[in-house]
Amino acid sequence: MKLDVDVLRYLSKDDFRVLTAVEMGMRNHEIVPAELVDRIASLKHGGTYKVLKNLLRHKLLHHDSSKYDGFRLTYLGYDFLAIKTLVKRGVFMAVGRQLGVGKESDIFEVACEDGTVLAMKLHRLGRTSFRAVKSKRDYLRHRSSYNWLYLSRLAALKEFAFMKALEEHGFPVPSAVDCNRHCVIMSLVQGYPLVQVKELQNPETVFNTILGIVVRLAEHGLIHCDFNEFNIMIDDDEKITMIDFPQMVSVSHQNAQMYFDRDVECIFKFFRKRFNMSFQENTDDADGSDIEADESNRPTFSSISKASGFLDKELAASGFTRKDQDDIEKFIGDVTGKVIGSDDEGTDDGNDTGSDDEGADNEHDSESKEADDIGVGSLRLVDKDESTLKCNEEDEKVQIQQNCEIGQESGLQTQEESVEEEDNDTLNEHDAELTKRIEKQRRRAVAAARGGRKSLSSRNSYKDKGGKSSHNSKIQKQLSNW
Repeated sequence: MKLDVDVLRYLSKDDFRVLTAVEMGMRNHEIVPAELVDRIASLKHGGTYKVLKNLLRHKLLHHDSSKYDGFRLTYLGYDFLAIKTLVKRGVFMAVGRQLGVGKESDIFEVACEDGTVLAMKLHRLGRTSFRAVKSKRDYLRHRSSYNWLYLSRLAALKEFAFMKALEEHGFPVPSAVDCNRHCVIMSLVQGYPLVQVKELQNPETVFNTILGIVVRLAEHGLIHCDFNEFNIMIDDDEKITMIDFPQMVSVSHQNAQMYFDRDVECIFKFFRKRFNMSFQENTDDADGSDIEADESNRPTFSSISKASGFLDKELAASGFTRKDQDDIEKFIGDVTGKVIGSDDEGTDDGNDTGSDDEGADNEHDSESKEADDIGVGSLRLVDKDESTLKCNEEDEKVQIQQNCEIGQESGLQTQEESVEEEDNDTLNEHDAELTKRIEKQRRRAVAAARGGRKSLSSRNSYKDKGGKSSHNSKIQKQLSNW
């Protein structure tokens, strides 16, 4: 999206207040509901919705009503928030022309109050040409969900931190000035990308300088991972400046050797094609073995002494964090403790062998005496147990006989009770039949007494309206006659 700074002149405080409210809501919302924006902005008399219309017209916000009515920031709105903050800090006062466009950033000129020209880099991750950034870069670390604006902010913070640290250690990098959100302000490099240079006065000197930078970075614990002709600036005096640092990793990374070899290969390949440089090939046949030919000046990852610094630990570069260092130290401490403990146990066993041999015979005699005593006691216990078992068996037989007699007596009693219950049931059945007969006779007598009377019909039986009521009254009459 094109950065049109002219719109920035006509935005009011309320516009920036609503933009900030949407940014705050996007911390935990992909699409911020309109009610939440209104609540965070807290403008009077419902002014939030009027401001939202104005921001939508300038494409600073995007409206989404697929799931619910909500808004999200666009990159242009995020640019305006960052520029407004940096202008308030007094970092720069004006925005100039666009210097370059990359796959993940745009670069503009900015001018300070005293006329100094700086470079402003706006990170724009998530473009169609570079959407695999989540798998290629480790901006997210342990997070699972992400937003492109948030990823751009992380990339800007990482680049600013690396640029600041490398400048302090004397590397040829732009001087970092300030950073806000996804925007990084740095000094403007007076030069050209190496890819645009067709001729060099001293190509070998430039080549050795670039290789020296790669080796120095590795000695300080860092690997650039994108060190090619597009990220190397050169001026008229053939002075080299290195740019683009968000993708740097530590030498402790699992793929560090591959990244290092790739950077070196990019440099060799470019100078071989562009400047027709031929590199000497040495073969060492002193041992009588065939060794593959390789450039004499090509550095290898294994030959670099990584003792010049620990920038990867200080900046927590990819592949090495403070937690990893703590785990390593803890593991080393545990291993040494186990080794010391095993040595102590071995010395104690050697000192105690003599005393064990001397007391072996005494222990054997005492054990034999104890075994004899235990054998005699066990025989006595066996005799007592046999006598108790016999007594218990006789008692059980007596109890079984008593239980049988009691069971026979209880069986006779239950038979007598069942006979009595059957007699009672037969008597009750005869009584029930008699009561039924008496009831029938009583009903017949009542019916005969009421036979001469007219049956009572409903109040409206004389009315024959031809409806349901008249039909029912007729049925009642017939029933009463029957």
